[in-house]
Amino acid sequence: MIMLTHGIEESLEVHHSLQHLKAAMDTLSNSLAAADIAHTLHPNTNLRLHEKNGPLVIARGDGIHVYDDRGKEYIEGLAGLWSVGVGFSEKRLADVAYKQMLKLPYYHTFSSKGHEPSIRLAEKLAEMTPEPLTRAFFTSSGSEANDTIVKMVWYMNNALGRPKKKKFLSRIKGYHGITIAAGSLTGLPVNHKDFDLPAIPVHHLTCPHFYRFGTEGESEADFTARLLAELEAVILSEGADTIAALIGEPLIAAGGVLPPPVGYWEGVERICRANDILLVADEVICGFGRLGTPFGCQKYGFTPDIMTLSKQITSSYMPLAAIMLSEPIYQVIADNSEKLGIFGHGFTASGHPVATAVALENLAIMEERDLFGNAARLEGVFQAGLRSFADHPLVGEARGTGLIGAVELVADKPTRRPFAKVGRAGQIASAIGHEEGLIFRAIGDQLALCPPMIITEDEVGELMARMDRTLERLTGAVAAEGLE
Repeated sequence: MIMLTHGIEESLEVHHSLQHLKAAMDTLSNSLAAADIAHTLHPNTNLRLHEKNGPLVIARGDGIHVYDDRGKEYIEGLAGLWSVGVGFSEKRLADVAYKQMLKLPYYHTFSSKGHEPSIRLAEKLAEMTPEPLTRAFFTSSGSEANDTIVKMVWYMNNALGRPKKKKFLSRIKGYHGITIAAGSLTGLPVNHKDFDLPAIPVHHLTCPHFYRFGTEGESEADFTARLLAELEAVILSEGADTIAALIGEPLIAAGGVLPPPVGYWEGVERICRANDILLVADEVICGFGRLGTPFGCQKYGFTPDIMTLSKQITSSYMPLAAIMLSEPIYQVIADNSEKLGIFGHGFTASGHPVATAVALENLAIMEERDLFGNAARLEGVFQAGLRSFADHPLVGEARGTGLIGAVELVADKPTRRPFAKVGRAGQIASAIGHEEGLIFRAIGDQLALCPPMIITEDEVGELMARMDRTLERLTGAVAAEGLE
């Protein structure tokens, strides 16, 4: 009897301890939420809605999963922001960062200074990227990198005595960052409106998304031909002597995960070469194996003059981006720096030793674990899972390449008519996804997936099961709200 009573007392103590722990966690969660609402301005957020609903506070990550501050587990179906290739809490990256912090926590690369991590990373990137690309310039973000590319191209053309050759070509729905020049290159209205963008000379071409921009009765081949004819017409109208470069993501990602039509990139490269227009591949999302090839340009069969790299270069454990330049472009820039006495551009953190050390280890892990190969091997099962949703009454198109994809929600499948209130169905889907333990990116009414590249076939199956439950629940939720 005494032992039984003692057991009951222990059980009650554990119960009370758990209650106390839960109360403490709730207090912490509420405190964090209140502090966030009071003091943080969130990017890409409806700030008034955020004040009402508060944040989802992520406390930790492990592999393909993250956990909120109440302990709930989620599959991180977007790899953070398209970027945590090796998954969360990879100890080797933490160890490398710690060791580099102790050895040389910071140094710059101005005025001919250097350090081993940035030098070795530049060497590694020149080895990995397509043959014409030999020189690396480091920044901390893709936006900074694309801003720098604009400046470098202008600098080069001024050096060559071509002061009129300054315009850029981009595409509607393309995403290249949010700084002034990069934001101008971006082709998304939400990134332009009331920011006074575009602020540089840029012409946005038709988005190469056949499902949404193809015309009635037009084949995919006809669509490709129309886009290439448009490119040639714009060059003729503007003048090839005024157009410096065309920039594009091999697969448009943040604009809705939009693979290009067959033959598109080969035609774009041919036209650019014929008109002395540089070709810039923005590989910030497509690069480092995401499409099943080392870089997206290789997936679609074109060779750029300049490449932008970021995100998976460090799996976003540290902020880092790189611009890869062809040797002829570098030589013009180098000659002009000698003429002027200096190349007058750079950032405090250009080639940061901790970030570049982490990048080297991250790329080593990707190679050792064959994560590029993993993306290629799992492409079939991942894309088949996505396309299994194509019969859902709310899904207009399921699409993707490699380990990236999206489903597009529509109000009417036969006519492809979008919802009158664009983005609301996506918001509802995102909230349901959270309840089902799945984080994806709602881009308007396009639900994007881009999981960590360490994902296994079984984990792909679980991700798709959670997405399936989300879509099934979404049907009733959309009907209840009366969306049309």
